[in-house]
Amino acid sequence: MSSLPTPGPADDAAPDGARVSSAPASSEPRSLRIEDWLTVIVMALLALITFANVLVRYFTNSSFAWTEELSVFLMIVLALVAGSAAVARDRHIRIEFFCDSGSAARRRRLAQLGALLVAVLFAVIAVLSVRVVWDDYRFEETSPGIGVPQWWYSVWLPILSLLITWRAIGLLIRRTRQPDVEFLGNDADDNGERQP
Repeated sequence: MSSLPTPGPADDAAPDGARVSSAPASSEPRSLRIEDWLTVIVMALLALITFANVLVRYFTNSSFAWTEELSVFLMIVLALVAGSAAVARDRHIRIEFFCDSGSAARRRRLAQLGALLVAVLFAVIAVLSVRVVWDDYRFEETSPGIGVPQWWYSVWLPILSLLITWRAIGLLIRRTRQPDVEFLGNDADDNGERQP
């Protein structure tokens, strides 16, 4: 007679009655909570700004002048933060036909090359955008909608580009340390499809 395991404090009951371990299922960096919370905050701000603007426009036939400028800024921040999370989770855009075919060693080398190219691209963007921020500050550029200093917006481009660079370097290091067999096992199931 076999005994059933008793649920421990590390196990959570799933809605269908199955047991799910609360241990992390992947090697995903815990620091991704930063990007996840930033995404939630930016999305909430976008929703609130848009909702407030709709209400004001409906009741007064005019709108807040600052909402478009702030919304565009928040959407750019959202795209960069989500890009950072996608790179860290190895979910950036790729051509699956090339990346998922061939041996595990070939797939790992392509993943390393992709991470390296992302790191180089965003490092270049970070360096070049520092000049943009400096010019905005030096020439005292102001934003067209609100009239605040333009560098308040542009300073986030090099910061978030460096974050993406850092995530890509972390992905490159993880892929370099990972054996070929483990790489093949982690990234594909029996049907050859990528796992979330």
